[in-house]
Amino acid sequence: MLECYFWVGVRGAIGITSKIAAFCAGRGAGRLVKSIPMKKSRNLLQQIRERALVFDGAMGTMIYQRGVFLNACYDELCLTQAKLVLGIHQEYVEAGADVIETNSFGANRLKLAPYGLADRVADINRAAVRLAREAAGDKVFVAASVGPCFAPDQQPTSELLAQVDDVLNEQMSVLAGEDIDLLVLETFLDIDQLQRAARIAKRHNLPVLASFTLVPQPLEPVGSKPEETFARRLEADPNVDLIGLNCGRGPADLFYAVKNVIACTTKPVVIMPNAGGPREVGGRMLYLNSPEYFTEFCRRYIELGARGVGGCCGTTPAHIRMAARAVKSMSGVKQYVAIASKPVTGPTAGKNAGLAPAAVPFPEKSAFAAKLASGRRATSIEMLPPPSGGGLRAFLDKCRACQAAGVDAINLPDGPRASARMSVVATAFSMLKELKIEPIPHYCCRDRNLIGMQSDLLGAYALGLKTWLFITGDPPKLGNYPDATGVFDLDAVGLARLVNNLNHGFDAAGQAIGQLTALAIGVGANPVAVEMEREIARFFQKIEAGAEFAFTQPIFEVEALLRFVDRVRKHHQTIPILAGIYPLLSFKNAEFMSRHVPGVVVPDSILQRMSKCRTKEDGLKAGIEIAREIRDRIAGAVAGFQISAPMGRVDTALAVLA
Repeated sequence: MLECYFWVGVRGAIGITSKIAAFCAGRGAGRLVKSIPMKKSRNLLQQIRERALVFDGAMGTMIYQRGVFLNACYDELCLTQAKLVLGIHQEYVEAGADVIETNSFGANRLKLAPYGLADRVADINRAAVRLAREAAGDKVFVAASVGPCFAPDQQPTSELLAQVDDVLNEQMSVLAGEDIDLLVLETFLDIDQLQRAARIAKRHNLPVLASFTLVPQPLEPVGSKPEETFARRLEADPNVDLIGLNCGRGPADLFYAVKNVIACTTKPVVIMPNAGGPREVGGRMLYLNSPEYFTEFCRRYIELGARGVGGCCGTTPAHIRMAARAVKSMSGVKQYVAIASKPVTGPTAGKNAGLAPAAVPFPEKSAFAAKLASGRRATSIEMLPPPSGGGLRAFLDKCRACQAAGVDAINLPDGPRASARMSVVATAFSMLKELKIEPIPHYCCRDRNLIGMQSDLLGAYALGLKTWLFITGDPPKLGNYPDATGVFDLDAVGLARLVNNLNHGFDAAGQAIGQLTALAIGVGANPVAVEMEREIARFFQKIEAGAEFAFTQPIFEVEALLRFVDRVRKHHQTIPILAGIYPLLSFKNAEFMSRHVPGVVVPDSILQRMSKCRTKEDGLKAGIEIAREIRDRIAGAVAGFQISAPMGRVDTALAVLA
């Protein structure tokens, strides 16, 4: 009977109706971390603070796809169809999950009673853990899943309510007596019930993840943020170690809730959305639930500060496989190649090694560097290189308009969002041949190994390209070529050190190159980073490595930029900082920037302001006004501006500077 299935509530249930999708299957929450061998003394809390962990996906979805009828008790399958449950766990482990959850979401006495299984609580929960542990081995964490005692639409009697503590304690005692690493309380709609369960869970001396569900509310008041209430209470609860948000909504619909939760807590946060749901696109209802769609938001959650991601209703090993690949290819996961900090000496050294030649001073490297060094405000326009050589003429015409307007430079992103466009070196060289305005090519670590980077930079310098922005780059799994391999021999710090070496006459290995380069070294900065201490520490690492100026991500939170600049100015080592400014085109454009562009935060006040624009013209006018207001408020704090030309609209960018 379908109603019984709702009542039992299988973890990761299938999305038969919106009601099932919202409530039926609670999925655990987790954290993303690079998979590493773990011994018996596994410590999930320690690991989750050090790196992001990937949790598995839905269990109910997978069971249903195997042909099990909806009127079955899915928790009992741990006894009656153990191979089926074990196989699903193994698929998630093979997909790259760092944490798998037991098939025990509804394995408590009250939920098992309608199936005549109230006396099998211990047997079912023990079997659930042992199957998960068999699949996990010693390299993957096992989290015990515990759901609410009552379905969302159930009105329990006072007699049943009086049993809740004993019922939960009975289940948790069995689970804690087996080989688990975490107790996951998930898909709770009521904060009081969730905290009540957390008190019981903490008796068992295990880490506790308390995960709540936000029910879709079409008539929810504007500005209402129920997730903040949950997060603040769980933040203050000593029985809760990790805070989770799972089920109820798809990846995009959870995005702003995730931002709000992370802003309210210092505890690690794990996010497990449903695979997706229906959305109107061009007048059609499309179900956005592909692994690619799911993975994009998993990555965004981590960039916001989440420490773990996984899947709830509708997710499968295919979703987790792609998400795990993306997470583990993000910068910071691999060990970067070491760069020599001084020339080598001895028999293997070149004839100029050890001389430590003096680098060309920053003001003498380029016109852009000279302007920054003089203290005059510098301006640049950021434009994507053309998609092919066929669009080069139109691109150069736009650059010519910027030159006529007195702009100092054109910024050229290098394969942004892991896309393929015309080479920034070829584009910049074409500019040098026809224009006076200076090109500033970006150079990312994703696509070239250490040898190729040095060859590119030495060749580009010989062509006359002197001012650069060096970045780590987006992983290819997140762009149009998910099967491409990201190299990442270096990150932005290592690349700045490499270029500094070239400026002093030796390469990455400390070998003399015969002649100094004079490349102006620019780097990126993110004033709205969630982990601000880490961002500031990396900023100074970049300066120590040789950085001479910095561009920020597009700024919409003025106070965040001012705080960042104030912090770095107190340090004896500082460099000119140019603020990124992006003129929004519409409310949809603002939403896209906030949800999909790494390192960008668009405040609610700006989103609300853009939402009031009824026409394209109104949206463009408001976007330019907002950008000008930001420009004026930060003018005294920065060395210049980098204005984006959204959708190639140079006229819009120039209007911001007008």
